[in-house]
Amino acid sequence: MSTAPGGGLSADEAVRAMLLFMPRVAARLKRTPVPEQLRSANLAPRHLSMLSFLLFDGPMPVNRLAARLQVAPTTVSLMVADLSRQGVVERKADPADRRRTIVTITEEPDTRAAIEGWLANGAAAWRAAFAPLAPEERALFVRTIEAYEQSAGGPRPAGADSPGQAAGG
Repeated sequence: MSTAPGGGLSADEAVRAMLLFMPRVAARLKRTPVPEQLRSANLAPRHLSMLSFLLFDGPMPVNRLAARLQVAPTTVSLMVADLSRQGVVERKADPADRRRTIVTITEEPDTRAAIEGWLANGAAAWRAAFAPLAPEERALFVRTIEAYEQSAGGPRPAGADSPGQAAGG
């Protein structure tokens, strides 16, 4: 892979690199074994995001989880109800406002340890990847992945190059 002046990549080189890397990353993630204690829970990616917020940020109300996950509170309530039935999370009334529900990862030691260990692997990989970057570079990477995620499933913009066509060609 050649680089543009200054050690960077042209847009086409970056696209080619990401088209190579993303399927490999997805395949590696799919091969990551689900801990035995969690296999019956049938966890989906949205569950993993919710568990990550609860693990790293601590217990929180349903509405705050919904805002972080960028979904409706009713969606989070359904997810919480499902995972609560399976013993993965717990719902408790907020002592300051009994009408509000606080969600937390279960206190059951084996299940909690399985969740912590499983999510810690991904967190450690991200920490290693982000360690050499400046804060501004980390922010740029996160914004770039977010922009990719938002546009990946949408319709192709008018005039977009086909996968085999070089830009301007």
